[in-house]
Amino acid sequence: MSNFVVTIGRYCGSGGSSVGKLVAEKLGVNFYDKKLLRLASDESGISEELFAQADERLKNSLIYKVSRQIYKGELIPPESDDFTSNRNLFNYQAKVLRELAQQESYVVIGRCSDFILKDLPGVERVFICSDNESCIKHEADRTSVSFREAEERCNKLNKYRSEYHRYYTGCEWTDPRNYDLVINTGRVSYEEAADMIVHHMKVRGLV
Repeated sequence: MSNFVVTIGRYCGSGGSSVGKLVAEKLGVNFYDKKLLRLASDESGISEELFAQADERLKNSLIYKVSRQIYKGELIPPESDDFTSNRNLFNYQAKVLRELAQQESYVVIGRCSDFILKDLPGVERVFICSDNESCIKHEADRTSVSFREAEERCNKLNKYRSEYHRYYTGCEWTDPRNYDLVINTGRVSYEEAADMIVHHMKVRGLV
């Protein structure tokens, strides 16, 4: 496969999305975040709203915190009662990610993309982190809320992302062994972080 994919996992407030957009711009490729839901909707015929609601249903479910639905690539047929289940909606997103990798180079944020695409050549798996205070301050500035409110949001979202990742992959979200590059944006600017990713890809011969 001549295409490349950059997957980015990130702490809330670490600027992962901003870094991802800069990387996509520098490499001249598409950036996918929530746009992936629209593509998955087109692929499956299931409404985009249901894909968005699936994440919220999972957030409010106690079952996923103690169980696993590890992605293995299978899809549930439309005639099944489970066609619009959380698991099948996730699997359609995964299918779109893998098909896109055959069609184009791109940058994607979250969605367990580091796990879904790990067996494909040309994949650069990145995790963006920062110290708590920097993350909270950035989130407070970004959303115009108090430091305390931003702290609660960061803690809640990081907990959910960790549990979501473990639920669908069986792996720990922040384990550095799952990534090719880990960057602390508390030490470098977003622009510098993006340059580091591009440089690392050049070293690996991906671009």
